[in-house]
Parts: sequence; structure tokens; C-alpha cells
Amino acid sequence: MASSLLKKLRIELAHPRTSIQLCLVGIIAGLIASFLIILFRLGYQQLQSIFLFHYDDFTTLPALDRFLLPVGAATCIVAIAWITGFKHYRLGIPFVIHRVKSAYGLMPFRTTVNQFFGGMLALASGFSVGREGPAVHLGAAGSSLVGDYLKLPFNSIRILAGCGVAAGISASFNTPFAAVIFVMEVVLREYKIHVFIPVMLAAAVGSLSTSLVFGQVHEMEMLRWTPLDPWMYLSLIFFGILMGAVAAFFNHQLMRIIKLFRPLGMVSRLMLAGVITGGIGYLLPQALGSGLAAIDVVVLQPDNFGLLALLLLTKLFLTLIAIGLGVPGGLIGPVFGLGVIAGALFLMPMGLFLDEIDTYTSSFGLLGMAGMLTAVLHAPLAALSAVMELSFNPEVILPAMLVIVPAYVTSTQFLGNKSIFIRQLEYQRLSYTSSSVREALQKTGVLAVMASDYRLFRDTSERYIRQFLEHSPDQLVIKADNFEIGIQYQLVSWDTSLSKEDASPIQLNEMQGVSSQGTLAEVYEILQATRSGAVYIYDTSPDEIIGVITWSVLRQHLHKQEY
Repeated sequence: MASSLLKKLRIELAHPRTSIQLCLVGIIAGLIASFLIILFRLGYQQLQSIFLFHYDDFTTLPALDRFLLPVGAATCIVAIAWITGFKHYRLGIPFVIHRVKSAYGLMPFRTTVNQFFGGMLALASGFSVGREGPAVHLGAAGSSLVGDYLKLPFNSIRILAGCGVAAGISASFNTPFAAVIFVMEVVLREYKIHVFIPVMLAAAVGSLSTSLVFGQVHEMEMLRWTPLDPWMYLSLIFFGILMGAVAAFFNHQLMRIIKLFRPLGMVSRLMLAGVITGGIGYLLPQALGSGLAAIDVVVLQPDNFGLLALLLLTKLFLTLIAIGLGVPGGLIGPVFGLGVIAGALFLMPMGLFLDEIDTYTSSFGLLGMAGMLTAVLHAPLAALSAVMELSFNPEVILPAMLVIVPAYVTSTQFLGNKSIFIRQLEYQRLSYTSSSVREALQKTGVLAVMASDYRLFRDTSERYIRQFLEHSPDQLVIKADNFEIGIQYQLVSWDTSLSKEDASPIQLNEMQGVSSQGTLAEVYEILQATRSGAVYIYDTSPDEIIGVITWSVLRQHLHKQEY
């Protein structure tokens, strides 16, 4: 009974359409991702509780401990990478994007282990990285590995990976809507309703799950939106231009550091990152951590120009070092912090015209966050959604748009900046694009279109097969022959190009097998050269045929019109 239900589920998920089954799978993916992310978050918070009074606040830690902590964590991260294998040390959102495009979101197990424990140590010890990087990786890995274990079609596993990413972002910042937009805009790079619905459900599950465990407290609730005076709106355009320039500088320098230290081995890079982080943390503890401590400084000391300027420079440098040298973690959290600090600094000259300038610090911090996130990631809609959810106020939308648009245009058109994720993928020579044909065919599983009403002949003479075709000329016929290396399947058809009267009137075309988890993209890659023939579909063993897809069926699917 269970096997029959699972078979029906696989067939339904092979279709690119919204269904109750796909919605349930999205919810399950959200639950799996949330469980891993909650476990991860509890882990590094528990580690921090051993030596910190407040989460991500390293100011109470003795100076020597602030130096030794990142160094010790780097040593442990190296040890974990050595145990799992250094070749499996590919982490974070760029790697997730690559796997979604090249492997339907399936994540290697060992890289997930590296991300879980390495990210936990990096966040607990004060490296300037965000928790969303490990959360996205863990979310995509957990949901996609379960889908692969159940042998679900690859097109649905790709959606499952997107659901895991959405749950990870939503759980990290309690921004479910921004998480959905981020998946569509950055990871999957498409807007399809049958993808949008399960991703939305997974994001909601991620937010609800973490709220149940950690409470409804919002870690950025100190950033409240205060309406701006109308005359201040013009300044937002210049602020956006400035944020575009800062983001372009950030991306350029990050890639420069990655290239500069590439000749060093992984052990040397991670240890160097630990020493540099520890050294700066020894002198300026506010610069340590994921970015929340820096935001607290902005809120508590908004008029301390010297401290904020120094904090911006050191936080920028530590983030570049941590991400550039390969410390496991994300960069969205630190980018949030950099944007808030930059917003507070940009506001200070307006004190010449405003009496109570401190009331606008949070507002400009939110706008700086939006501009920085837009230009660094090239995700304007995700940035707009994030600041709206973080501020709990829709009035931020118009001012944020006035910052986001010039930030994006300045960064891309005038400064030649690309998304930092794309630049990392290009440098590592990891694929992140595919042809429009393959992109379209990846959305449909082979189970959705395969023919199962074929006639199979095993070790049968051609004469008998010819007699059968004479009586059933439209029947799909497959011939199977047993060999020492396995079973060879052949498509049987009438040979219309005969040059000799005594030649066989039927034609046999060898068929390659495609897994029942496959999509039409794999079928196209096999048949595109000859533009004819067929492939057979198998389930658990390549010797057991369960269906057939011909070139004519595939061509009809390619030419099918869509709304």
C-alpha cells in the first residue's frame, strides 16, 4: 500500500503543476530544513553562552580571549575539513546555486557536515560571517537528500531545495516573504506559480518553527521606521548612489582577496583569518560577530562619529577576510550591519538642518541595509521585502525604492559590478546557467510523459515481431535481448529506406536508459543528436524497463505552448 502511494506521488510530482501533494512536500521540506537550522542555531548559541553574557556581544570578553577564540575555532574548522576531506570544503549560497543548476539541488553529505560544524564554530567564535549561509546550505541539503532517498523526480527535488533555502532565510531573519523573493530572484531565478506556492509554504514553516523555539523576539526590532520629512527624499537618491559605490568596492575587494590568497593552502588561509580576526577583536570587540553587535552600537551611540567610522572600516575588513579566506558562513548578516552603519554615518551631516537627528538613525540604517543588500547580491526585490518586514512598516517602501534603484544602477552600469555570488561562481568555474531548452525541460519529470502501453518482446525472432506489427502498426514495440553485460532494449519500427528487396523490413534502434527520477532534459541530451529514436525509463535497476519516451513525444512537449 505504501509503495503504491509513493509511486502515485512520484508520478504526480513529475508534472510541473501545483497540487496538494506538492504543497505537502513543500511543508515537509520546510519542517526538515527548520529542524536542522534550529539544531544549528541552538548549537552555536549554546557555545557562546559558555563565555558570553549576551549573544554576539564580545565586549565583555577579556582581550586575550577575544584573540584566542577565533584562532582556536579556525584550528577546529581545519580539523573538521581534514576529517571529511578537503575536497568537500565547498560551502555557502554560491555552492547551493551551483548545485541547484547542475544537480537539481542535491547537496553532497560531507559538504553539509563541514557547513554544520564549521559554521557553528565560526559564528560562535566571532568571525564576521552570517548564519544565513549555513542555514541555506543545511536547508537545501536536508530537504533534497530526503527527496532523493524517496526517489522523487529530480524536477521536484529542485523545488525541494528551493523550499529548504526559503526556510533557511526565513528562519535566519524571520522574514518569510523576503525569503520567498530571495529564492525566486537569486537561487532559482524564475517565477512559476507551481514553484512559488511550495516555497511560500516552506518559508512560513521556517518562520513559525523558529518562533516556537526561540520566541517571537525579533533580533532587529530595535530598527524602527520613523517617517522622513519630504525634503529628505532627494537626499535618498545620493545615498543610493553612495551605497552602490560602497557595495561595488566590497565586491571588488572580496574577489581581489580570494584571488590573492588562492595560492595558499586551506589550512594557511583559515589560520590567517583566525589570527587577523583575533587581532582586530583584541582591539575593537564591537567588530566581532555576525553584525548584530554593530547594529546595537549604531542604535545606542548614533552620534559617535569616530566609533562608527572605525567600526565601518574594521567590520568591512573583517568580513572581506572571513569570506575571502574561506571561513564557513554567509555574508548577508555582515552586509546588513555594514548597511546600517553606513546609513547612520550618512545621516550625521543632516544634523546641521535637523534638531532631533537621532530619531532618524534607525530609518537610515534600514535604508542603508536595503541599498547595500541590493548592490552586493543584485537582489532588489528581496532587499525591499526584507526592510519592509524588518521595520514592520509599509511606509518604508517608497524611501527604500529611492535608495535601491540608484544603488543598483550605479553598481551595475557605472561600476561594472556583478552579484557577488555570480562572481564567486565564475571564479571557481562552477556552472550556474543552462540553455533555455534545458531549463524548460528540467521542469518535467520523465514519469509525467513516458508511455507505458508498449509491447515488449524478449529474445523473439524478427519474423514474429514483423507479423505482430502487420496487425498492430501503431503499437509501440520494444525488443529486449539478454547479453552477458545486461539487457539491451531496442525500438522496433518499419524501415522505410530499404534499398534491397531481401533486406529486413523492420528497423531496430538501440535505446539508452534514463532513471525514473530523471527529467526530459536528460532525454533531450540523448536524442538531440539523431532527432529520432527513443529512450527507456527504469526504476531501481537499468535492466527493468517501466516506460518509453520517443523523440516525437519529446518534440511535442518542446512545442507545447505555455501561458
